[in-house]
Amino acid sequence: MLVDLSIRSREPELMDDPTMDLSTLGTVFRDINLVNRLFNGTRITINAVDDLVKEHPKDSYTIIDMGCGDGNMLRQVALHFRKSKIKGQFIGIDLNENALAMGRKLSNQFPEISFLKQNILALDPSELDCDILLCTLTMHHFRDHQIPDFLGKFVQLSHLGVIINDLQRSRSSYYLFKAFRGIFLRTKIAKHDGLVSIKSGFSRAELEQFSRSMPQINHRIHWKWAFRYLWILHVNRLANRDE
Repeated sequence: MLVDLSIRSREPELMDDPTMDLSTLGTVFRDINLVNRLFNGTRITINAVDDLVKEHPKDSYTIIDMGCGDGNMLRQVALHFRKSKIKGQFIGIDLNENALAMGRKLSNQFPEISFLKQNILALDPSELDCDILLCTLTMHHFRDHQIPDFLGKFVQLSHLGVIINDLQRSRSSYYLFKAFRGIFLRTKIAKHDGLVSIKSGFSRAELEQFSRSMPQINHRIHWKWAFRYLWILHVNRLANRDE
């Protein structure tokens, strides 16, 4: 029987367990980062950052990554900025202290990267802001009723734009990953959670529905290989701070 993907799954992911030890978590992140690299996930976000930077030239940029995990995305963007001779400060936000500890260790050669423990749903936009906000493979962890709330917070936090990179919920991606995981992935957790993530992903119609909670924001949704949606919210609000 084919998997039923008519609605988003509410099944929890194993790696959301805050008590997972550092060694196991590190191996899982290596699997996740491998999938992102092989299926072009990181490049999708970097290209979108590039587009916003070109649209809004500044002396420097502050970039926040929501649900940053071990900080791999921030390190890749920071490396890209270094190569492009663009100044940037990068902040990773996550609720998992073990993931943040791993991020700090792996980013010890990146003084421009810092990490904060925060609950995304409890963020105070008056205490934190940025030019560009990234949300990569994080939104699918949330229930439908929570998403408009944190999208609203993201828009308040960002002065230029929000870049969301998440999974398309489709049978093609589900069965492609099912074949891929047996060859390339080491951990049972990543093999399990990858399928759960796809079942928790989105259709274009669902993203369009969420956008209706922000009628004042211009947005674009692009389908990207492999089975990703790139959703860009154009905020374009001048920063009320010294640059």
